[in-house]
Amino acid sequence: MSGSEETPHYAGHRDRLRNRFMEAGAEALADYELLELILFRAIPRRDVKPLAKQLIRHFGSLADVISAEPDRLREVIDSESVVREMKIVQAAALHLSRSTVLKKELLPSWNALLEYCQAAMAYEKNEQFRIVFLDHKNFVIADERQQQGTVNHTPVYPREVMKRAMNLSASAIVLVHNHPGGDPLPSRADIEMTKQIVEAGKPLNITVHDHIVIGRGSTVSFKQLGLI
Repeated sequence: MSGSEETPHYAGHRDRLRNRFMEAGAEALADYELLELILFRAIPRRDVKPLAKQLIRHFGSLADVISAEPDRLREVIDSESVVREMKIVQAAALHLSRSTVLKKELLPSWNALLEYCQAAMAYEKNEQFRIVFLDHKNFVIADERQQQGTVNHTPVYPREVMKRAMNLSASAIVLVHNHPGGDPLPSRADIEMTKQIVEAGKPLNITVHDHIVIGRGSTVSFKQLGLI
């Protein structure tokens, strides 16, 4: 059997793709090629390009693949190593994104905050309610998920929000929640709940700077809408 017959058709592809990534950066690669780089670790001896393309087609984007629930990933590929690798990459990305926000002044890092919240919440299948706590100099002192609800509802209790803010000695907060359906426009319930939290903070001198609603690829600010 000749050498060409023994060598798989994808031989050398991994090294070429890795080298292109290191030389030209992520911008030079398509989404499926970046996904290939991740799959190389989970599947050491196989052409993973067809699988990468299949995953992108099924979920819609690289971000959707990485953020997919483990059970949804298993519907496409029966490989715990692939599921594990996706979750490791997601966790590392969120950790890096969060580190650009914590202990930083809010205004200069506002875009970083939005990017972090987008990464943390936009692909969740249920609503989540988070609070970013700020000190008197508007430095971020904590980011916490307070509640997780259903597809379209998260119970929020203003008294509990303020209790946690006082425990952290926060002077201000930013409210954040996601709309799993994708449309970030606030509902009537969102608006009413925000008003209740704003009122609960007034006698405690705790200011609600904004309420951000996270959708798929877009965000809405209550402040920009004139709702705060």
